[in-house]
Amino acid sequence: MSDETPTQPAEAHDEVPRVVTASRTVTAPADAIFELIADPAQQPRWDGNDNLAAAEPGQRVRRVGDVFTMAITSGATRENHVVELEEGRRIAWMPAEPGGEPIGHVWRWELEPDGPGRTRVTHTYDWTRLTDAKRLVRARATTSARLQASVDRLAALAEAEGSA
Repeated sequence: MSDETPTQPAEAHDEVPRVVTASRTVTAPADAIFELIADPAQQPRWDGNDNLAAAEPGQRVRRVGDVFTMAITSGATRENHVVELEEGRRIAWMPAEPGGEPIGHVWRWELEPDGPGRTRVTHTYDWTRLTDAKRLVRARATTSARLQASVDRLAALAEAEGSA
């Protein structure tokens, strides 16, 4: 019997989670927070990835199947296909190149009321179906800390608007 411990291949050590989350309780009602998420024109105000530049007003998401367009800081445009929606509670979209199919990653927001005027906000980035090699570096760089930055910025905005 050997005293050696089996080792994993080097690439296994390089793997990062393909689903990352961040959450916190926000002192604002779920419907007010949801409006900041479901209106793409508001998203650059709270984006913790510093990736979103602008979205035209009037694209408020209403149903699964909606597509909203966002300019990103690199100058490119993304079409975001809404794949989940429960008004005031959950929304998720999959980005795509203009005119193309979604490329395999999902951005999800879930809102859970947590007492009067309080909401538990969870943000998830799931890139388990992303296969485009040129996008993997950026996907790996999207950590829980970056998601937490978005949640924290969203919280500050929702709380400030709620007290105004």
